[in-house]
Amino acid sequence: MALPRGCLAKMLSHRNPMFFSLSPLTLQPANLALHPAHSLAPSASLSNSETPSFHEPHFRWKPLCLYHCQEKCTKMDDPIHLETFNHDCSSGLTVDIAELNKIRPQNLDYFLVLDLEGRVEILEFPVLMISAKTLQLEDTFHRFVRPSKMSERRINEYIANKYGKFGVHKVWHDTAIPFTEVIQQFGVWLMRNQLWRGAELNRAAFVTCGNWDLKTKVLQQCEVSKIKLPPYFMEWVNLKDVYLNFYNRRATGMVTMMKELQIPLMGSHHLGIDDSMNIARVLQRMLLDGALIQVTARRNPNSLQKVSFLFKNRIV
Repeated sequence: MALPRGCLAKMLSHRNPMFFSLSPLTLQPANLALHPAHSLAPSASLSNSETPSFHEPHFRWKPLCLYHCQEKCTKMDDPIHLETFNHDCSSGLTVDIAELNKIRPQNLDYFLVLDLEGRVEILEFPVLMISAKTLQLEDTFHRFVRPSKMSERRINEYIANKYGKFGVHKVWHDTAIPFTEVIQQFGVWLMRNQLWRGAELNRAAFVTCGNWDLKTKVLQQCEVSKIKLPPYFMEWVNLKDVYLNFYNRRATGMVTMMKELQIPLMGSHHLGIDDSMNIARVLQRMLLDGALIQVTARRNPNSLQKVSFLFKNRIV
């Protein structure tokens, strides 16, 4: 039997021994949802707020099962686990069908919302496939990435500092794979969704909150991993530039945009999959407000370090 919401809230509020606090904003179930194949809990981030989404007035936010979004959850038959963790990435991203007539025609069919994590090497690679017509989440790709040029001791310190505060460092260690494998799997995912046929993307574009992810970091990681930059990383949409030109006001980042648009922050900021969800919600709101989402940056194929920025007014 699934654990009633009231009982779960009561246990959390009284700091029941089966839960332990990992930060003022996050909790990790310790004994409720153990994977039989692992000696650790399927970690997930918790929000500091259950404010309903502007998309779904009665939406109750739950943390994502980070095994499930990497296709590795083995607890789908456990009702307590299912009650505790979200296994539907589209929840929180559903919009009112009656509002779709506000969307202006777009030049793209799909937006691939991406938010990389990791300053030294990439640690997390999440991508959400959003339909330009229905605004629905069509598919999700999410992988934790294991650095290739760091000692195990440095990796352990790095991950403890980065993900320990969210309570997801164990699931990272349990699932992270090298960047080369991530790119290989991501290419298969793109082809399966008919978004890529070996050259540029097909009627789709990456959407990021800033230029760093694709202008700088992915190119650096390809050099570290000794692989060529995949051709689908040649252009992207910096949502901050579109936001500036559409609303005529500057937003320095995702949190600023969400505050100005009165969209509640959900999940843990700087956990890549949660940030991607929140960026997608900003994107949905902008589309419903009538924004035209266009490519803002394009890489020079003859000199990959050189990038042309296509908007005159942009966030530097």
